[in-house]
Order: sequence, then C-alpha cells, then structure tokens
Amino acid sequence: MNTTSEHIAQIRQDYRMASLNEDQAGDDPVSFFEHWFKEAEDAAVMEVNAMTLATVDHSGRPHARIVLLKGIEKGGFVFYTNYHSAKGRQIAANGHGALVFFWKEIERQVRVEGILEKVNPEESDEYFAMRPRGSQIGAIASPQSQRISERSVLEHNVAELEQRLQGKTVERPEHWGGYRLKPELVEFWQGRSSRLHDRVVFEKKQEGWEKYRLAP
Repeated sequence: MNTTSEHIAQIRQDYRMASLNEDQAGDDPVSFFEHWFKEAEDAAVMEVNAMTLATVDHSGRPHARIVLLKGIEKGGFVFYTNYHSAKGRQIAANGHGALVFFWKEIERQVRVEGILEKVNPEESDEYFAMRPRGSQIGAIASPQSQRISERSVLEHNVAELEQRLQGKTVERPEHWGGYRLKPELVEFWQGRSSRLHDRVVFEKKQEGWEKYRLAP
C-alpha cells in the first residue's frame, strides 16, 4: 500500500448525533423524507437539495452526477434538465434511476430507487418561468453534453440570445424540462458509532409500502 492509500485508509469519522428506528419513520417514506429534509434545512446543510442521480444507458452502463431536487410532487422527486443531454438520452433508453442525498452535517443519507418519467409541460413551464433570466438563457444557449471547441462558444451563444431576446419573455425550449422519479424503494440511513448504522427501508409492494430494517 502506498503512502496516499495508507493516508486514505486512515480517514474515518465516528457518527454519534442521533439514532433511527422503524417507528420514527412512520408509514409513508415520502412524508418522512420531507420531515428529514426540513431538519436538514434547519441544520443549515449546505446544498441541502443536491442529490446524486444515477441512470443507465442502453448498454447497461451506469452513469452518475449531482443534480438539484426542485420539488416533491405527485409522490415523486422532481428535477429539471436538457432532454437531449446524456442523462436525458439514458433515461429515454432505460427509465430506471436512483438518487442519493448525503447530509453530512446531520450524519444522514437517503437512497431512492424508482422509475423516471417526464413531468407534464405545464409543470416545466411553471418552473422555467421562476428561474433567473440568466439561467433561462443558459438553458437555451448550452448544447448540454455535446462537445464544444472552447468556452467562447457558450459566451457567443449567450450574447446572441441576450441581444435577440432583449425586452422579451424567455420561453421554455421544448428540449428542456422536468423529470419525476417515482420511488419504488427508499432507504433512510442514520450514522451510528462503530459503523453500526441504522438503516430503515421502505419497499413498494402491490398492497402498499413494506418497511424493514437492514444490517449496516
């Protein structure tokens, strides 16, 4: 083992802030997620709505990146992106996806697995209209996930759009909108001492949610 590996191997954190049992989690994982999300906000977790989104391409290869949660609606977790992006193409090829939230300040993690679907155009329009104008223009200017020769390509696109749309409302482009991940499995993880963490899982069954505990 080299020096860097030895150093990395020694990095560890013992978790002692809280515990989690099945009764605390209640009967609805989405409601309990909202409860935990509020506690994370109250604890001033940085980028509380940042989540890892994992998708799978047509050949079965997984891909992951950080995106931002923008709503919890109709029983699902909503985020927005370019439908022509790499993640958009992967979702079109394989509708299964997974999310991970890690709130280190309160020693908690939430995993969500389920099916991804587009939100309806009206929902995408409503959210797009709420975005800062610069973000609206950026959504049109950036050919997301496509190769570009240099950053000046983006800057040129932005400048051209700002001039063309001056004094006008920026309309949502058809290639940009929301996805909703409808959960089929949700795991709540509370860090505990000596790596004996609490893990409470909700799994979707035909008759409703089954709740159980997993060993860490």
